[in-house]
Amino acid sequence: MKSYSKSYQDAGVDITAGYRAVELMKSHVSRTMTPGALASIGDFGGMFMPNLAGMSEPILVSGTDGVGTKLKLAFMLDKHDTVGVDCVAMCVNDIICCGAQPLFFLDYIALGKNVPERVASIVSGVADGCVESGCALIGGETAEMPGFYPEDEYDLAGFSVGIVDKSSVFDKQSMKDGDIIIALPSSGVHSNGFSLVRKVFGIDNGNSELGKYSDILGSPLGETLLTPTNIYVRQIMRLKECVAIKSVAHITGGGFYENIPRCLAKGKTARIERNAVKVLPIFELIKEVGSIDERDMFNTFNMGVGMSVVVAAEDADKAICTLREIGTSAYVLGEIITSDDGVVIC
Repeated sequence: MKSYSKSYQDAGVDITAGYRAVELMKSHVSRTMTPGALASIGDFGGMFMPNLAGMSEPILVSGTDGVGTKLKLAFMLDKHDTVGVDCVAMCVNDIICCGAQPLFFLDYIALGKNVPERVASIVSGVADGCVESGCALIGGETAEMPGFYPEDEYDLAGFSVGIVDKSSVFDKQSMKDGDIIIALPSSGVHSNGFSLVRKVFGIDNGNSELGKYSDILGSPLGETLLTPTNIYVRQIMRLKECVAIKSVAHITGGGFYENIPRCLAKGKTARIERNAVKVLPIFELIKEVGSIDERDMFNTFNMGVGMSVVVAAEDADKAICTLREIGTSAYVLGEIITSDDGVVIC
């Protein structure tokens, strides 16, 4: 018989709602199971048995992140089935930057009131992200925290672990002048810069424009902003089979200027061709409505480039063709030069 505490429920924590949420999420979790996943929902720890065949020096790679203030749009639009994809994406997209394959994922949902159907909707998005990235959802936590969060709000964070053989880790030290930077398009704002987005569009003031159709965007503003973050696991894992990847950058908070230098060898700079950047309409709208200068835009948002990959010039065509074969409209973004500027957009 499941436990029940009237005193705890009177304090705002409904244990039985937690049980109901777990039952509703089971079908979503089961979709993510991979051969290494051993745990079942309800265990204290998630277990995973990695397949180390063919690896001489396996390295575990971990990543953790949340969805940030993008969640405020989910609250306002009462749409909770996509932010889980964002949560997974922000973790696994970091892991693959060194060449690791994500193995498993755990989520953490903290909320003011446990509404089982809403929790299940959130987890359905997490499961979608895990399926897309080939990792198992082996555990998580739902924490009901009345008085800490408003009843209709929550926070969502995650943690993922991947694996890569030491000999397969991308080697940015092999970078040289003339290497090509390839862009992998984003799906939109992804999960960064929403504090500025909210200010620009007056979202915290109850902006009614969120639900209105925009000719510029081809959809309502709110729908465009809630578009989930692209997950690039399949693309990078496929690409590494075909060419020697020298480095990968996940373009998140801080945009081009903060993230691309993290994947460069010392003394090397990424020269980005401004005219090559396929800027998405949402960024043009943010820039116009917010009167934001271009450098700030490139220093805050991904501008339509969710990930950049550096390969040798002789491998660029093959890399782009490989990515396009699996449905990613990759293109040349720039090249590597010798300098200490980090990133130059010209």
